[in-house]
Amino acid sequence: MERIEREGRLDEWCADNMKYFADTFGKENIVVAHLHRDEETPHIHVTLVPIVKGERKRRKREEQTKKRYCKKPTDTVRLCADDIMTRLRLKSYQDTYAVAMAKYGLQRGIDGSKARHKSTQQYYNETKKLTDSLKTEVVDLQRQKETAQEELKREKKEIQTEKLKGAATTAAANIAESVGSLFGSNKVRTLERENTALHREVTTHGEAIEALQTRIQTMQTDHSRQMAEVERKHRREIADKEAKHKEEISFLKTVIARAAAWFSYFREMLRIENLCHFVGFSDGQPAMLVKGKPLEYAGELYSEEHKRKFKTEKAGFQVVKAPTDKPKLVSVINRQSIFEWFEEQCDKLQPITLSRSVSM
Repeated sequence: MERIEREGRLDEWCADNMKYFADTFGKENIVVAHLHRDEETPHIHVTLVPIVKGERKRRKREEQTKKRYCKKPTDTVRLCADDIMTRLRLKSYQDTYAVAMAKYGLQRGIDGSKARHKSTQQYYNETKKLTDSLKTEVVDLQRQKETAQEELKREKKEIQTEKLKGAATTAAANIAESVGSLFGSNKVRTLERENTALHREVTTHGEAIEALQTRIQTMQTDHSRQMAEVERKHRREIADKEAKHKEEISFLKTVIARAAAWFSYFREMLRIENLCHFVGFSDGQPAMLVKGKPLEYAGELYSEEHKRKFKTEKAGFQVVKAPTDKPKLVSVINRQSIFEWFEEQCDKLQPITLSRSVSM
């Protein structure tokens, strides 16, 4: 049955069983069928109505005992379980059922075997005994397990102790061997070779460091030389520019001196131009005045002597020659010297200031 379940044919097996029961006892006589899987071998319990026909088998025996029953026709339907549960019929059921179940690999029991089926009570009693025995064995196995675990712990401790002792002994032996071998020749020679190799490596590194230091020193020297060369070149350029500037200034001074010698009013023209810029004339106006052209001006003019500005409206300005023997130019305003004009404007403002002071 386990094989049938593993193959997934349990439903098919149940259907074939119900077909066998219906063909054998009549589908209308089957009341209910139960599949039992809670016992050792899965099986089906079928409840049916034992409907039969024919003469009762016990009739002759009853006639001999002189028991009287109501006579019934032999073809009448009646209920009788004895008629369908005879030895011959049970044997026939086993044979036909084996044929119906052959495709599932189920085989009929031995014909005429003395084996008897266990009763339900007997089965449950044996199951209980087996369960109790298994419980006892489980408890015994649990005790054995605990004992084994304790024994294992004890063995582990002993093994650990033995390992520690062995390790200590091995270490002592190794130390003794090392100390003893140091007085020999092999390890001493090995140490000497390693020491020589280390000295050689240190020497190599020292030489590399010295080479790097020499290279750095060379680079620093080259850099200092280059910087000195750049500085010298810069100084030469500055000196050349200063010399050239001095030469240009000297040339300009020479030109101005020659111009002053050639033109008697040249220096005066430069002075008048600077004066015009200083008092407040705009660009272009001083040039017109130096050329002797008259100019009408409206605005403010600054006096260095009085430290203030004076306002004028459409005053006539012009640069003329001074009435002296020396070559000199004079800036006039309304036919009056600019310095005299500043003085006059200042005098005009003073009475107004005094009158205001008296009124206050």
